[in-house]
Amino acid sequence: MIKTNKDKLVMQSVVGQISSPTFASTPYVISADGKPLVLPSVGGITYNVRVGDPAIGWAADHVEPGVSMTNTEKPIGSWSPNAGLNTLACAGNEVKVISGDAKGTKGLVIGKHGGIEHVIVDFPPKALEKMVVGDRMQIKAYGTGLVLTNYYPDIHAMNISPGLLSKIPVKEAKGILKFPVTHIVPAAIMGSGLGSSHSYSGDYDIQMFDKKVTKKFGLGTLRFGDFVAISDADHSYGRIYKTGAISIGIVVHSDCVIAGHGPGVMTVLTSGKGKITPVINKKSNLVHYLKLK
Repeated sequence: MIKTNKDKLVMQSVVGQISSPTFASTPYVISADGKPLVLPSVGGITYNVRVGDPAIGWAADHVEPGVSMTNTEKPIGSWSPNAGLNTLACAGNEVKVISGDAKGTKGLVIGKHGGIEHVIVDFPPKALEKMVVGDRMQIKAYGTGLVLTNYYPDIHAMNISPGLLSKIPVKEAKGILKFPVTHIVPAAIMGSGLGSSHSYSGDYDIQMFDKKVTKKFGLGTLRFGDFVAISDADHSYGRIYKTGAISIGIVVHSDCVIAGHGPGVMTVLTSGKGKITPVINKKSNLVHYLKLK
């Protein structure tokens, strides 16, 4: 049985508001094959893209499913409220709308997106109709500091609530965790997000520009909320290539046209010693584990 320190974890409130979609001063992005394009991207309330939907094929770039959340409070020196939101929020945490017509509506954290530093939240579709950009939301943040006590330090956990972890049919065999995933992705095609000094917020991207590799690993069927394994990747203290290592993450944003980018993956488990074995299970998605409809 997996033992954790969940009884020692602290639950704290973190707050933010629904972000506005953003663009640079010029709306164009240049695709990896040199085409200038204008596409929807990060932020806002995305009405027709939800966890469980395909993460591939949208006329979009880095689109975030559901509701995108940020904290715009002024930093205090080097201390940032938005960094607090993004570090403490974990997949599976409860979110409550605390202002506006949707006040009292509850949702769940489904991911975090680096660079723009958004927390991504799923709500029932009817609730989205009542929301507006700027509505405030509060998260019961619980999970940061999670340790699998009978596997540490061989396996590190991050960005996942103990409640969500307990719903996943993880099996144990001779010191190895067998974790269900929809896809196995080679670290060689991972792009944007490399170089971070930690993996406790943000994500990094699966490059989809090599059609042979994409077909070989079945990446054209990736969905928002899929649990995927990244082989030869250690995220214990940042994201690095390491032969034999393995990392597990959740697909949090869509594919992208910009070179070096693609569907984003937020880390939940990692082992530099390869103490995780991915097992293909096409149902291994947040929709299934969190019973989202």
